[in-house]
Amino acid sequence: MSGSNPILAGSAQSIEAYQQAIAQSSQAVIEWLKQPEMYQGKSVAELRERIALDFNPQGLGNQVAIERAIEYFLKDSLSVHHPQCVAHLHCPSLVVSQAAEVLINASNQSMDSWDQSPSATIIEMKLIEWLRGLVGFPHGEAGVFTSGGTQSNLMGLMLARDAFFARQGHAIQQDGLVGDLRKIRVLCSENAHFSVQKNMALLGLGYQSVTLVKTDALARMDVNDLAEKITQAKARGEQILAIVATAGTTDAGAIDPLRSIATLAAEHQIWVHVDAAWGGALLLSEKYRDYLDGIDLVDSITLDFHKQFFQTISCGAFLLKDERHYALMRYQAAYLNSEFDEAQGVPNLVSKSLQTTRRFDALKLWMGLEALGQQQYAAIIDHGVTLAQQVAGYVSEQSSLELVMPPQLASVLFRYRSPEQAGSHNDAAVALLNQRIGDALLESGRANVGVTEFNGVTCLKLTLLNPTVTLEDIKVLLTLVERTAGELPGA
Repeated sequence: MSGSNPILAGSAQSIEAYQQAIAQSSQAVIEWLKQPEMYQGKSVAELRERIALDFNPQGLGNQVAIERAIEYFLKDSLSVHHPQCVAHLHCPSLVVSQAAEVLINASNQSMDSWDQSPSATIIEMKLIEWLRGLVGFPHGEAGVFTSGGTQSNLMGLMLARDAFFARQGHAIQQDGLVGDLRKIRVLCSENAHFSVQKNMALLGLGYQSVTLVKTDALARMDVNDLAEKITQAKARGEQILAIVATAGTTDAGAIDPLRSIATLAAEHQIWVHVDAAWGGALLLSEKYRDYLDGIDLVDSITLDFHKQFFQTISCGAFLLKDERHYALMRYQAAYLNSEFDEAQGVPNLVSKSLQTTRRFDALKLWMGLEALGQQQYAAIIDHGVTLAQQVAGYVSEQSSLELVMPPQLASVLFRYRSPEQAGSHNDAAVALLNQRIGDALLESGRANVGVTEFNGVTCLKLTLLNPTVTLEDIKVLLTLVERTAGELPGA
């Protein structure tokens, strides 16, 4: 290795090294994709023991370094494309998304200024404009690609906070937080993503600022309770910064009644942010687009493309309805987004993002749309929702399986009951059994089924994001669940 140039560049030596490294890595991925196991089944302790950082002072060279990554990382990775890997909102990726990653990584564009990413900047802006059209927002370019839902939710809450204070004559960006901050509230459902609390803490208002709204039998925000919470807050002299509605809760896939929430919020002049990290995929749907009725009425939206858009991690977006609110976070640096640039119409996207250096993840969505077309894209999105309905029907027919609630997006919540537990009211025993089933499946490497809790009921979760998985595949998995339960000691 000594004396060679390890940097990707235009020299013949560098190009040859790049071709060899990519070919070696690609071949390893091909072999890994062929392995029948979902996971090699190593425990936390075994992986800690197996993986050691012991760097050679002289370097090992590209080939050996790649070999070691294959051995210690790739071979022990979870196969998210496996039909029995259904625990999380963690999707298999489009082949064209993998190709996009090659282009993104090799070109290494940074999205903070146009002179670092000229074509990439324009492509991202045009995609934001296209996404706004899908939502029903006014024509414009107010939005940006993000690392995912937590960052997009942070942007929505931050701009809601700053707009709230601006209406009262305070500039948070200049002067910081002022007034009795313990009187400020954000409302979201009991099933909203934990990033609402996390982000309110980051914004200086704390977990205490988050008021949880009750949900109905399908885990959706109860608008009557929302109205009551608003009335109660005003009676206590509290001020409501924003309402966060969810379009696709993590477990149930519930979509809050967006139109009713937006209508109520408009009466009280409250900012509405929609966390559509999962359910936003239905913007492309041909069967289920109406689930998002009213999304055009809100102020800001979170979208994730590394969920049911099947893009590689990370790939998300934030959309802002009214572009003037971007002024609340604007900062000018002569080396990135100077006044001179702006006067010439140069678009430097750092003005729209919480990040400075940022990957060109928008390329993945663009290439996905180009490769599949909207019709095929819609079909693979709709597949998961339809499959969940079919699986729920099948579960309901099985004597040892119990559907916990009807599916709404592409997830199914259910639990196993042994014949001895069928008439029992000992939910603690049933809960422990289901936890043990989930743990045993992963430990064996045969399947990754989610274990969660819904309305106090410990249950198993199938998140059906893989468009190649069929009802027959899930029947095999459910048989494996039943067999695993029977194999457990003491079951």
